[in-house]
Amino acid sequence: MGINIENNNGEILVRGKGLHGLTAPDNVLDVGNSGTTTRLISGILAGQDFISELTGDASIRKRPMKRIMTPLSQMGADIISLNGNGCAPLKISGKKLQAIHYDSPVASAQVKSCVLLAGLYADGITSVTEPVLSRNHTEIMLNYFGADVTSEGTTASVKPDPSLYGREILVPGDISSAAYFIAAGLLVPNSEILLKNVGTNPTRDGILRVCKAMGADITLLNETKEGEPTADLLIRPSSLHGTTVEGAIIPTLIDELPMIAVMAAFAEGTTVIRDAAELV
Repeated sequence: MGINIENNNGEILVRGKGLHGLTAPDNVLDVGNSGTTTRLISGILAGQDFISELTGDASIRKRPMKRIMTPLSQMGADIISLNGNGCAPLKISGKKLQAIHYDSPVASAQVKSCVLLAGLYADGITSVTEPVLSRNHTEIMLNYFGADVTSEGTTASVKPDPSLYGREILVPGDISSAAYFIAAGLLVPNSEILLKNVGTNPTRDGILRVCKAMGADITLLNETKEGEPTADLLIRPSSLHGTTVEGAIIPTLIDELPMIAVMAAFAEGTTVIRDAAELV
């Protein structure tokens, strides 16, 4: 879509052209296996002045997209499922968008982010209210780049047409990837693991809270709070016990549930996981 991106030894340089600088793609956009890409970029494409199509692999073509099609349509977007099943491939004919307040039936950072990104191209303040708070990486990043995003309780709002500017981004370690090593460090006798620069955003650190509730020995070192919070995690073997995982904590650890189940298998007592239907 006309943006020059360079990969120089692990440093990614993106030469942006501003909020309205994208151009129509020559081909169908292939998101591979990324549902996050599909849902977030749909919000951006909905406000463009060109037509685009999105597809992905066989798995993506089964993932539900009505959850973003509904709010985008309420904003005046022209977005259709080409197979008529609410899944990709999607055809998006960009239009001028209307600001809305959307009450999301699910706590989904992907849905929220899609609507907020579309809101950058709307005619007023766009807001999303969730049942419980989901991850807020998009809100933090948009504000970091100069957008005006505010949050109150489980509602996030964005003002339209901001002047965005380039910034240097230091990407913290992914806590989902860290989960495997957290589990290993807690379960393997006589081990000790130090995981450096792990993202500890409160909307994403649920696995750490569950581990603590199970009796885990995890120490946070060198904590930072600016932008995306980070810390070094010192993991030591622990005698784990069962706990209950439910409610508002679920959206903060949805990707880490498999490793929590592994730890539960080695813990004393029963671990109960509820409210985890939102996995797609």
